[in-house]
Amino acid sequence: MLPRGSSRNLRSQLLPDLRTPARWIGLLAVSALLAIALSYARFPAALLLGPMLAAIAFGVGGARLLLPRPLFLAAQSIIGCLVAHSVTPEIVRTIVNDGALMVAAVLVTVMAGVVVGITLTRLQVLPGATAAWGSAPGGAAAMVAMAEAYGSDPRLVAFMQYVRVAAVVLTASVVARLLVDVSGEPASVAAPPLPVTSIVATLAVAAFGAGLALALRMPAGALVGPMLLGAALHATGIASVAVPGPLLDAAYAAIGWYVGLRFTRETLHTTLHALPGILVATFAIILLCGAWAYGLTFLLPIDFLTAFLATSPGGLDSVAIIAVGSKADVSFVLGVQTLRLFTVLLTGPILARWIARSAPDSAA
Repeated sequence: MLPRGSSRNLRSQLLPDLRTPARWIGLLAVSALLAIALSYARFPAALLLGPMLAAIAFGVGGARLLLPRPLFLAAQSIIGCLVAHSVTPEIVRTIVNDGALMVAAVLVTVMAGVVVGITLTRLQVLPGATAAWGSAPGGAAAMVAMAEAYGSDPRLVAFMQYVRVAAVVLTASVVARLLVDVSGEPASVAAPPLPVTSIVATLAVAAFGAGLALALRMPAGALVGPMLLGAALHATGIASVAVPGPLLDAAYAAIGWYVGLRFTRETLHTTLHALPGILVATFAIILLCGAWAYGLTFLLPIDFLTAFLATSPGGLDSVAIIAVGSKADVSFVLGVQTLRLFTVLLTGPILARWIARSAPDSAA
């Protein structure tokens, strides 16, 4: 027999491992219930929104679950193929015809993040560089990695970024629900029966496109690589890109879990003092972008939902899901969102240093 202390230590080492599968089962069950409820309420991207809300509750509740990053990248590649199915040669014509206004839409979104970052810095809610990276509208994972490389607190940056992503998903879903009579998920583009050749081609596009883009260090490569490759093959008729319904559902849930599980009890304790300012900043960016979206409807022949999704400050995969599901102008939305992502990644270090200089200490 083991000594009493040894058996207690053994149980403490084994029980967390035994509890983890039960927690995943619980997360899966709650996610399914929320997704079904949101589907009945006609919310777009219910299979993304339900798992995300469930994951936030589990993460903050101390479940200590984490979706492996390779699964998240695989989910992004599947969403890239879903978007590729919807992209037509019209996206090129849209960029050519409305390129100037698309650039303007991107600049307004980026400047909205800059204004909020400077405000947070001057009010001393957050350190300057941290506020800059956290308020940058796009590429949450990339912003966290770049922030850490430039010496900012990655926990605060991650918290700000994922609060914004969650808020964008929620507000965009509500706006889409109010403006459009959504009949369900965009799984209709992958309705059975699907030819085996299409499924094999789609999986090959997802794997090769993501692998090549990640190898080239392309921003959001797991999403953008399959999206560009699949769109080129699908639009030209070389290959038919279609995602099986169950695989698409799993990709939605994986992205929702990945975002939601980033909200943990520890990050809340670490950032509790800054939480009111972060929430105000998050919704300020969304409101500023929403006002610009309303202005775009007078400048372009697009509806407000399309303009709102196009100017929404990230993330690209979540907005793409909602755009396809709500029947918005996917070409315009993705054109602006992709351009914004690359703009933010290229200008991020410059803007971070500029915002950091606006701190009261640096000005003194």
